[in-house]
Amino acid sequence: MPSLIVIPARLASTRLPRKLLLAETGQPLIQHTYQAAQQSRLADQVCVAADHEEIAVAVRGFGGKVVMTSPTCASGTDRVAEVARSLDTYEIVVNVQGDEPELDGATIDQTIKLLHDHPEVSMATLATPIRERAKLDDPACVKVVFGHNRHALYFSRSVIPHARQWHDDLLHANPAAFYQHIGLYAYRREFLLHYAGMRQSPLEQLESLEQLRALENGFAIAVGVVGTPSIGIDTPADYAAFVKRWNSRSMQPTKHPV
Repeated sequence: MPSLIVIPARLASTRLPRKLLLAETGQPLIQHTYQAAQQSRLADQVCVAADHEEIAVAVRGFGGKVVMTSPTCASGTDRVAEVARSLDTYEIVVNVQGDEPELDGATIDQTIKLLHDHPEVSMATLATPIRERAKLDDPACVKVVFGHNRHALYFSRSVIPHARQWHDDLLHANPAAFYQHIGLYAYRREFLLHYAGMRQSPLEQLESLEQLRALENGFAIAVGVVGTPSIGIDTPADYAAFVKRWNSRSMQPTKHPV
């Protein structure tokens, strides 16, 4: 099934203004994410869905593909759907966040493969075990529970499942007792177009989690498990840490074959 990766890119951001254009590594952040997405072996194309000409100029500057989208799009998903609506040759559309410069291409492929392996589901996403109590209790860390068939049962900012009797060994259970949701999505194109046109659901509004719209309307979501999440860039400290890691890797000597 032909697959397209779309990176929704919005110029304005609350906690880190214009973060996708930050370039302390010598490359704008959006370029790092674009190049990371290109490491996917199952995707046929990568493009940026931009809301502002400055983003588009930056993407064209490094030779990337960019599609201008409406600045009034309510969410990144709406921006991705707008691109998918204009590009009808793809059956699978992957939503990669623009602030994920260290995303592993194999992670993207795992998400795409879930749609290949589960023809009964409309979309796919990922999760990783939670091993820290602070993260488990953090509402900003979205939790997911899923069944034996890997179909999502629910997503929440609360602790799910809720242990009636808590003990710390639960954080070290194998398989894990708690999973953090990773915001990487693969959609069947026709479902994505339908999904973007659906009204917000009550649970979606209550938890501020748009994936609940699919579950409330009876659509199945496949969940894959990865060992660790990628590190998104949300704050100045996040970006500074990324620049430090990038510079450290860049300073490592190149090994040449003997």
